[in-house]
Amino acid sequence: MLKRTISSLGLISLGMVTAGPVMPAWADDDGHGGAANGVRVETLARSSQDWTGGQLPRYPSGQPVVTVLRITIPPGVSLPKHHHPVINAGVLQQGRLEVVTERGERVLLSAGDALIELVNRVHHGTSLGPEAAVIVVVYAGAEGLETTVASPVPSPGL
Repeated sequence: MLKRTISSLGLISLGMVTAGPVMPAWADDDGHGGAANGVRVETLARSSQDWTGGQLPRYPSGQPVVTVLRITIPPGVSLPKHHHPVINAGVLQQGRLEVVTERGERVLLSAGDALIELVNRVHHGTSLGPEAAVIVVVYAGAEGLETTVASPVPSPGL
């Protein structure tokens, strides 16, 4: 449990290690003061860009709201197309997950991979199986902002 908690703390750095411009991984400090007792801090992701290389926007103004979600996607299931109006990053804890933009850009995640998600760009994810994809995502938003917004479904014939 402690290892999972410490690993998840690296996610707060809001960076990326799986695709796009990457800063090298390094220990953030001496284990938050606990290195002598075996505490290890590992940066899983750190970047000012999303996984496609796009610049992240400024944080929204207003009262900050941090949301942490664990999302479980059964094998073979695709999430509907959506976008995030706030900066967010995730770590895939289990399974395999493919994320695809409307432009066809793709990233394939395996358990343990971290990624800086897209902001205000439509995309969707698919759990590739054979087990469910389980991802923990941290959203850095503000009061009154949604973390995820569904994309409108195009009308038939358009």
